[in-house]
Amino acid sequence: MGELKFEREHRTQTSEAYLLLEEDNRLGRIDLHFANDMVFGTLVIEREMSEQEVQDLIEAIDDELVTSAQVPRDDFVVTVYQGREVGVYSDEYLEGEGEEEE
Repeated sequence: MGELKFEREHRTQTSEAYLLLEEDNRLGRIDLHFANDMVFGTLVIEREMSEQEVQDLIEAIDDELVTSAQVPRDDFVVTVYQGREVGVYSDEYLEGEGEEEE
């Protein structure tokens, strides 16, 4: 795996979302949710990866994002999906779409 970069998309009191870049190319995104003594992640990767590459990526996320958040945790549970972004939708976008159809 090439150089990995994390670009924060948003942050709340108990969650963060990052765009994952490899050599300036989109690799995917991770949503992190911090709960009492657990951290839950939803990882979406946008290309084929071997099991070892996925594990290496999760380890990098743990080292760079989870551990650096300085939130005590007993476990880091990650659900991994493979796919691609179809779009980003908002109320404003959806309201505009409905007007165009009429």
